[in-house]
Amino acid sequence: MNDLTPTTDKGVLDRRGFLVGSLASIGLVAGFGRMPSAQADVILPGAEDFAPNLWFSMAPDMTTTVYITKAEMGQHVGTPLAQALAEELEVPWEHVRIEHVDSAPKWGLMITGGSTSVNTSFDTMSRAGAAGRMALIKAAAKHWQVPEGECSAADGTVKHSSGKSITYGELITQGHIGNAIGESDWAAIKLKEPANYKIVGKPIPALDIPPKTNGTARYGIDVFLPGMLYGKPIVPPTRTGSRVTAIDDSGAKGVKGYVKAIKIDDPSKHFDGWVVVTAETYHAASQAADAIKVSYDTGPNATASTQTIFEAAKKLSDDPKSGVSSVNEGHAEDLLAKDANKLDVVYTTDPNFHATMEPVNATAVLVDGTCHIYCGNQFQTSGMQMVGAALGMDPANVIVHQQFLGGGFGRRLYSDYMIPAALAAKAMERPVKLIYSRADDFAFDCARAPSYQAMQGSLDADGKLAAVRHDVVAGWPMAMIAPFFMSTGADGKTKLDDSALDGADFWYSLPNHHLRAIKNEHSQEVLPPGWLRAVGPGFTTWAVESFIDEMAEKAKADPLDFRLKHLDGAGRQAGGDTVSNRGGAKRQAAVLQMVAERSGYGKKTLPADTAIGLAVSAGQSHAVPTFAACAVEVSVDRQTGDVTVHKITQVLDAGLPINPDGIISQMESATLWGVSIALHEQGQFENGRIQPENFDSYTPLRMSQVPELDVSYVTDSTEFPVGLGEPPLNAVAPAIANAIHRAVGARVRSLPITAERVKAAMGT
Repeated sequence: MNDLTPTTDKGVLDRRGFLVGSLASIGLVAGFGRMPSAQADVILPGAEDFAPNLWFSMAPDMTTTVYITKAEMGQHVGTPLAQALAEELEVPWEHVRIEHVDSAPKWGLMITGGSTSVNTSFDTMSRAGAAGRMALIKAAAKHWQVPEGECSAADGTVKHSSGKSITYGELITQGHIGNAIGESDWAAIKLKEPANYKIVGKPIPALDIPPKTNGTARYGIDVFLPGMLYGKPIVPPTRTGSRVTAIDDSGAKGVKGYVKAIKIDDPSKHFDGWVVVTAETYHAASQAADAIKVSYDTGPNATASTQTIFEAAKKLSDDPKSGVSSVNEGHAEDLLAKDANKLDVVYTTDPNFHATMEPVNATAVLVDGTCHIYCGNQFQTSGMQMVGAALGMDPANVIVHQQFLGGGFGRRLYSDYMIPAALAAKAMERPVKLIYSRADDFAFDCARAPSYQAMQGSLDADGKLAAVRHDVVAGWPMAMIAPFFMSTGADGKTKLDDSALDGADFWYSLPNHHLRAIKNEHSQEVLPPGWLRAVGPGFTTWAVESFIDEMAEKAKADPLDFRLKHLDGAGRQAGGDTVSNRGGAKRQAAVLQMVAERSGYGKKTLPADTAIGLAVSAGQSHAVPTFAACAVEVSVDRQTGDVTVHKITQVLDAGLPINPDGIISQMESATLWGVSIALHEQGQFENGRIQPENFDSYTPLRMSQVPELDVSYVTDSTEFPVGLGEPPLNAVAPAIANAIHRAVGARVRSLPITAERVKAAMGT
């Protein structure tokens, strides 16, 4: 991790010069060169590290450092990326280490989310390793004065057809390794066939496990800087709209170590009504915060609630002019208008909160016109922009020193927590370490917004889907956090937030489909939305897969047969528009058949009031899908409405497997979070404020509630690798709902599925 040892009189490494350049320099990623060794005193005179591109360097002892721009928050992302590079570099794995880098323009866009890290980086890391191998082969050929074509590399050694060989370390020690490769040559590099992999696909232990288990891993909350103050926020009485009218800190002046209470005026408008209390220790800051009296104008949002959000959503859905069409194929509206027997239902999800193990925190200091932020973050590029806007400085002069994340789940994609730390540091002219308490973390979370999804469906004479209309009404995180990522709707001009819609454009074949994305402005204002694990598919799949079961019942068809009938891979559902989704719906059908077989669906004899429900899910979009299928066996207590999950079976197709251990871990994690969101996590938003303050009132899945898990994946795929950290979550909730309906005939259409909602659906 990053060295926090002070090297200036201000106590912080000045890296301003490192940021000179522009994003255009990313075009030089394949230019070869050398980097001075960080350990020159222990290397032979003249020896230098081999650093052929941005993505790795190799010391003369063959220690290979792979540079990771992705955040590490428990998913062990660095290991598969290092595997991809080491595979093509032909360096023995025991020489490989990883380093998570600080923000700098040369890295380009720095973001970790949407299960896209491996999918978007595998090719780059593979080519970086291959380019390094090619440079080493060229150096060896030059050393021997032989044609390059007579040389090959394996296990850290270049060999000549005559039998002579030289290690990578020997080549590096000799120096003078150089090469240049253009963009066209970079793209033309021939990579290995999967059958020849020696590192990719192997169950290699994650490289970040040792520091996490021996206590040397450094998280944001572990950062200490010379002269540092601690900051404790006093959050306002409403999530948005409050204004500080007075601060009385007379009661805090007797607290030993108390320094000052700072009213946060945020020019970037991410914070309303905030006060940060600074002190020499966090304990003192907390004591002082409790003693300080802040007066507020609570503003216009003091009566906002989940109910007012849903009321606003219904009005928007009822208005045919609302929103923007994302998909508008065929004549869905005309067909549905004529069908008096259509299915017409609404699915909702209550707000969900991130509640990461490590509450959000950031340490900030300003040195010579540069703002240094030390924290764990998922979207460093956005954080630089947000802090720059708040401080009125060029984002290029903001450096995010990346630490491990004690949980992310999308919370740290919204970099707002950097802002009060930076503003407090500016005001105090000292480093400030801002730490949210658990209550603060809940109160100012960027929740997964409540969703309201109205769906209508018609069948044709053969019992197949004829028309579907789907309105997705929710807050739009992208509009707040990264509006430059917004895409264009079916009209070719109106912007929409794909992340609040993904998953609704499903893989089922359908001739008439109208999908509307509707931004709930009221929700956006009173409960600013963020991205939570699985993002859009986390709630759109809930509606789609519940709806498919209901349509199957309407067609008097088995839900498995009904799904398979529509996963025929016809037309655009065949996939293939990108290398990521070749096979399309056929791959979705394959994992569905596998999960039905493994779970005993339709064949297993079950007790009364017990059933198995099915659902499928995919990745973020058609462009980068992961194909998953889920079967859940549940029983329902008719007297209490309590639901017990006995077993969950998941099968995943994520393309080429890179690290089997990582796949299973991610699948288990996502599956259990799916259970938690489905049955246990009920977010409350009342009187303009998020209500839960700790895990006594917001109750995720407990260890005693963990069901039996049977998770597996397609082991022999050679398709391009795609994300796997989130998709297994999506199908769990609808599979549970579908199982409940099969068990006791109760159809629950709101998440979470509480006992009260089950009883209401049973009519008891």
